[in-house]
Amino acid sequence: MQSNIYGYVRVSTKEQCEDRQLIALRAFPVEKKNIFMDKLSGKDFNRPKYRMLIRQLRAGDILVIKSIDRLGRNYEEILEQWRIITKEKLADVVVLDMPLLDTRQTGKDLTGTFVADLVLQILSYVAQTERENIRQRQKEGIAAAKQRGVRFGRPRKSVPEEFWNLKTCWEKQTISSREAAKKLGIAQDTFLRWVHGK
Repeated sequence: MQSNIYGYVRVSTKEQCEDRQLIALRAFPVEKKNIFMDKLSGKDFNRPKYRMLIRQLRAGDILVIKSIDRLGRNYEEILEQWRIITKEKLADVVVLDMPLLDTRQTGKDLTGTFVADLVLQILSYVAQTERENIRQRQKEGIAAAKQRGVRFGRPRKSVPEEFWNLKTCWEKQTISSREAAKKLGIAQDTFLRWVHGK
């Protein structure tokens, strides 16, 4: 049975630059009718065309993608999709940006499969480490900024003059905190925070 060659393109609605991916896939060559494309927003990762493509994949078919990150949002997802395509579907994957990730050359012998899987594991480790480093740098940057007196969040409202009279009335219990806050045009929580000097 003849194997089919499929291509997959994913772009976010922000990028809108599928041309680069399409040109690369057609040059492979992948027939236009065998190219599946999803356009997604950053939040939405529901990929109907990708799911349709995976359902169509048969053993011996070839899936061509421009870069490895087309398979998922993060490397856990990429590793899982790689496993489904190569181990469950028994199809080949060709990543055009990374010639080492071409299971057509490697999939038939154990060493080749090992190399492709190892490259994928290393990429996932590097990406994961980089994400953790970014988070750590952000935390350290915020801590350093706080030490310099930089305030985060919304700027605090300045306490108006009439607050002090209303605070005295509240302490004498001639007015409720809700009423005092209403007169000042602020939330009750804000009034109580001011009262307690926070």
